[in-house]
Amino acid sequence: MDIEKLRSFCLQLPGATEEIKWEKDLCFLIGGKMFCVTGLDQPFSASLKVTDEAFGQLTSLPDISPAPYLARYKWVLIEKPNSLRAEAWERYLLHSYQLVREKLPAKIKKQLHMQ
Repeated sequence: MDIEKLRSFCLQLPGATEEIKWEKDLCFLIGGKMFCVTGLDQPFSASLKVTDEAFGQLTSLPDISPAPYLARYKWVLIEKPNSLRAEAWERYLLHSYQLVREKLPAKIKKQLHMQ
């Protein structure tokens, strides 16, 4: 995974947008809520939301740790691009998107044509 592949995958998800926050982080959002964050600086790393079960599994792997400031919400920091295979990256990104999308208020879902 690299920033261009991450960006391409995230932006093909329905209703996904991107925004730069904190001057150096590229954030991918659905309904204004983040589902993935990556730094614009090298080396590549990314944070995303996971389930409780996946949080325990992933944080036991090398180069994947609880995400700073977001760990209590079950976000992980994937510190190296080859920490996961391409299929796993896509699966976890999609799942993060779905977890965040499910929690959106009904009004936002309606605006995004998700109801």
